[in-house]
Amino acid sequence: MTSDVRVWSRETLESWRLRYLRRDLVLKLLLIWILAIACIYIVTNYMPYGVDWRTVFRPATQAFIHFESPYSIEGYFNPPWAVLPLIPIAVLPESLGYAFLILLSLSGFLYTAHRLGARPSIIVVLLLSPPVLHSLLNGNIDALTVLGFVLPPQIGLFFILIKPQIGIALAVYWLIEAWRRGGVQEAFRIFAPVTAVLIVSFLIYGPWPLRSKQEIHLWWNASLWPASIPVGVALLVGSLVRKKKEYAIAASPFLSPYVLLHAWVGTLLGLISHVRWTVVAVIGLWVLAAVRSFL
Repeated sequence: MTSDVRVWSRETLESWRLRYLRRDLVLKLLLIWILAIACIYIVTNYMPYGVDWRTVFRPATQAFIHFESPYSIEGYFNPPWAVLPLIPIAVLPESLGYAFLILLSLSGFLYTAHRLGARPSIIVVLLLSPPVLHSLLNGNIDALTVLGFVLPPQIGLFFILIKPQIGIALAVYWLIEAWRRGGVQEAFRIFAPVTAVLIVSFLIYGPWPLRSKQEIHLWWNASLWPASIPVGVALLVGSLVRKKKEYAIAASPFLSPYVLLHAWVGTLLGLISHVRWTVVAVIGLWVLAAVRSFL
C-alpha cells in the first residue's frame, strides 16, 4: 500500500507540474498577444511611419510583387531576396505594415539574443539600446540580418548578406571552419546555395552591390573605418583561433566603410553573453548619442 501511495504521489506531482507548465505557457502567449495588440495600436495611431519602411523597403517589396526591379526604388541596396519575408506585411496599409515590422523586429532581436546565450535582463538592455531603437523607429530590417547568426550556415548566409556590414565577418568564419572540417567539399556544400542565388541575381539585376558605394560619404554614416580595421581583424582572428563565432559577429561593423547606428546591433549581439561588456557598450552608445545630439 505504501508503494501505491508513493507511485500515486509521483504521478500526481508530475501531473500537477505538467498542468502548471501548460498554464504558464498559456499565460505567456496571452501576454505576448496583449503586448502585440498594444504595439499595433500605438504604432498605427501615435507613431510616425518609419522613414526606411515608408520610402525604401515597402516600395521595393511592392515593386518586386509587381515584377519590377526593387532597385528602381532609390535607397534600396540590399539583395533582392531581402524583400521576400516582407511581402505579407508590404501588402497591408502603410502604418499597419510598419506596426507588424516592429513586432517582427522585436521578435527577431529577442530570439537571436536568447539563442546567443543572453540573460532576460540583458535582452531588455539590448532592446533599449540606441541601435535597436534606431532600427525600430526607422523601420529598418536589421533584425532579419541578425537572425542569420543563429541559423545553419547554408540558410544563415542568405540572412547575413542582407546587410554585409552586420554579418560579413561571420561568413568568413563559416568558410574557414567549413574548410577545417571537410576541405573544399564541405565549403562547397555550405556556400554553393547562396553563391548560385547571387549569380542569378547578378544576371537579372546586374552588379547591384556596387550601388551602395555612393552611401559611404553620406553624413549619417556611423562607420569608424578605416581606424576600426585593426579591431575588426583582431576580433575575426580571435574567433578563428578560439573557434567562437561571437567574436566574428562582433567584428563585421568594424570592417565596413558604411555602418549606420542601427547596424552596430551586430557588435552588441556578439557581446550579449557577457553581461558587463554589454552593459558598458550600451551605456557608451547612449553617451555617444547624447553628445552627438548636442553638437
